[in-house]
Amino acid sequence: MVEPVNNQMQWVNALSTRPSLEGAVEEVVERVTAALPAKADLGLVFISAAFASEYTRLMPLLQERLEVPVLIGCSGGGVIGMKPNQEAQEVEGEPGLSLHLAHLPGVNVKAFHIFAESMPDLDSPPDAWVELIGVSPQEQPQFILLADPFSSKVNDLIQGLDFAYPGAVKVGGLASGSARIGGTGLFCNYKLYREGTIGVALSGNIVMETIVAQGCRPIGQPYRVTLGERNIVLGMEAESAAGVGATAKSGTPLEVLRDLIQSLSEEDRMLAQHSLFVGVARDEFKQNLEQGDFLIRNLLGVEPSAGAIAIGDRVRAGQRIQFHLRDANTSAEDLELLLSRYQQQANTTAARGALMFSCMGRGEGLYGSPNFDSHLFHRYLSNIPLGGFFCNGEIGPVGGSTFLHGYTSVFGICRQP
Repeated sequence: MVEPVNNQMQWVNALSTRPSLEGAVEEVVERVTAALPAKADLGLVFISAAFASEYTRLMPLLQERLEVPVLIGCSGGGVIGMKPNQEAQEVEGEPGLSLHLAHLPGVNVKAFHIFAESMPDLDSPPDAWVELIGVSPQEQPQFILLADPFSSKVNDLIQGLDFAYPGAVKVGGLASGSARIGGTGLFCNYKLYREGTIGVALSGNIVMETIVAQGCRPIGQPYRVTLGERNIVLGMEAESAAGVGATAKSGTPLEVLRDLIQSLSEEDRMLAQHSLFVGVARDEFKQNLEQGDFLIRNLLGVEPSAGAIAIGDRVRAGQRIQFHLRDANTSAEDLELLLSRYQQQANTTAARGALMFSCMGRGEGLYGSPNFDSHLFHRYLSNIPLGGFFCNGEIGPVGGSTFLHGYTSVFGICRQP
């Protein structure tokens, strides 16, 4: 027996590039309400920084035209959504408004706004975080988080939510489009906020699956940290099971890095001058590490006198690390690999909607052509409404924990169980 339409999850998205905010709101509302025959339970709106002077007008305009009980959103340096021909478009540096509506039968939808000063400290028990959110861990919620980059203490929030809701998927990004404090916009239930984090917890008849494309490829071989202090790698040794073509050189971290760079092709040596990163393995026990098994972090600098290297994360003895490179080709290949793997392993026919949180450093500036990540997504997962924005930092899981990333595209794909 076929389920009635109203009992099935439905997502729709519309994108407008009209230069007038009234015109853009009118277009997206008209299109999404026409496309969604059932009652909307959740709305997500993303507005480009080209409308920065009009953020205060967005919620009143939507409230006049929409009847959605829970609405969240934020500003971005660019927005992502669906054109009338149902092709995805990434609008960068120009007026853009993307509106997602979702009919979510059997799903509890709980929106929240959190000021940094109201967050528990990291020594607090899980109950303090549960009280802050107002959703029990037994409900197994999935989270969408949108945060101000200047005032949210988002790393502490992510760590606290992982502690209180282990195994819960958390995706999202930092609002973008302004370099000044108070210049971004966060929207929650028809109100505009200028600081903190807004989000929604979705529990019940919903599954959110993720693709986190960090856009890097490993070079050389894995090493094990033998001595680390805060974010400084002071000692490391080659793993006994060296990768194909790897050379198990020993020495200080800086000497190891210099030897590795000398072993690269001329093209990769040039790339290493400005696009060299460190991957920290998330699984301490996995024998053969692959692309996607690493949390990518910036290589911040070197300390020649100690032969040490500094990375953008805390390190400790016993961790496995591997150097990585990033460029447009690598970024494209990484996303394609992850999409192909997802297509083979997941029930893609059950997917109903997807959110895309992409770094401001990707898009046309990285690839030299527009709409690259969104069109690649639809090549593997067609007919899924896609919406999102370009972020100042992307939130997504790697190896069972949630992190704030850079240069990454995070996809949250929603379906019924």
